[in-house]
Amino acid sequence: MTSSPTISLRRRRFALYALFLLPGLSMSAWVTRTPAVRDLLDASTAQMGLVLFGLSIGSMLGILSSGPLVMRLGTRPVVLAGSTLVVVALPTIALGASMGQPLLTAFGLALFGGGMGGGEVAMNVEGADVERLGGRSFLPSLHGCFSLGTVIGAVLGILANGAGFPVVPHLVATAAVGAGLLLWAMRAIPTGTGRVTAAERAAQAATPRPAIWKDLRLVCIGGVVLAMALAEGTANDWLPLIMVDGHGFGATMGSLVFALFAASMTIGRFSGGPIVERVGRSRVLLVSALFAATGLALIAYVDSQVVAVVAVVLWGLGASLGFPLALSAAGDSGPDSAARVALASVIGYLAFLVGPPTLGFLGEEIGLRGALVVPLVVALLAAVLSPATASRRPTEEEQLGTAEAGGGSAASVL
Repeated sequence: MTSSPTISLRRRRFALYALFLLPGLSMSAWVTRTPAVRDLLDASTAQMGLVLFGLSIGSMLGILSSGPLVMRLGTRPVVLAGSTLVVVALPTIALGASMGQPLLTAFGLALFGGGMGGGEVAMNVEGADVERLGGRSFLPSLHGCFSLGTVIGAVLGILANGAGFPVVPHLVATAAVGAGLLLWAMRAIPTGTGRVTAAERAAQAATPRPAIWKDLRLVCIGGVVLAMALAEGTANDWLPLIMVDGHGFGATMGSLVFALFAASMTIGRFSGGPIVERVGRSRVLLVSALFAATGLALIAYVDSQVVAVVAVVLWGLGASLGFPLALSAAGDSGPDSAARVALASVIGYLAFLVGPPTLGFLGEEIGLRGALVVPLVVALLAAVLSPATASRRPTEEEQLGTAEAGGGSAASVL
């Protein structure tokens, strides 16, 4: 792997914090202004669904291309390209909405989805490398910055809606903030992380190993990633409607309950690192999955608004650590850490993309509360699979390979 310029781990951590804050802030800016965009486009529900399809297409392309690009180019160019697309997407969406052009708006959403899908997979690989070099938990707090960005963006969006602030300057201003974060952070992202050189590819071809997707432990970890991503994605897409349609809350209260979920996610992710170091990753994941399952069950099967609000906190705390901790487990599950994190990330983001819309179709038949049985069952499955995420000692062969191939790189970073 190509060695990088000397950059302190502390500087890399703060750069990644900023890069994860950026998409969270941008996503909330878009989500909170969706009604205003719909009005500017004068779009029906069906037409708006077609506009939103641009987001799905972009996300799928970004997710599927990110892993191969990271292994060929390293994380830095992929992070830069993905984050740039997120920044450019917001003014494009705003321009399309102001011109009443659904196709241009859909194109902006495709840019946004591609940037989110591709950039965050690369950032997860970068974050796993920082965690490995630092020897302490980092991914939970890193994903906490994404959740913090969604909270900040949601509050600003609610205020903008309440004040009647126009959607176009709101999205453009958010993009300007994102551009500033990107310019500041990219100087601290080294080159070469996750990249497999031609010589390394030749060596791997000479001594082939079983494909990583055949690793049973990694497959089990992937199951945990999928389950916890689905638990989180379900709330992001459906929680306000579940509260309104299923528990009789008003629209404003439904949005506030979602903000409570996002705040619970943020608290769980920022406080999770010390807990993981004290009691171990697999135990924390077991408890997290059970918390999420309990919250989902209470919301689905108990007819009480008070219980529903308490359950949202349990759901948020439970879902907060599952995705980042499972990615961390994937990174140290065996050799080729970057490829393992990339594979687990793709599994997770596919769950974010495919799972919640599937629940919508099921909800048409049995109601949204009834549809929660799907994330409930997979959260329980994550609890069963959680022992697979326990920390693993590298073999002597892997330690020797790391010392020969990557020791100089680690030293230069520190």
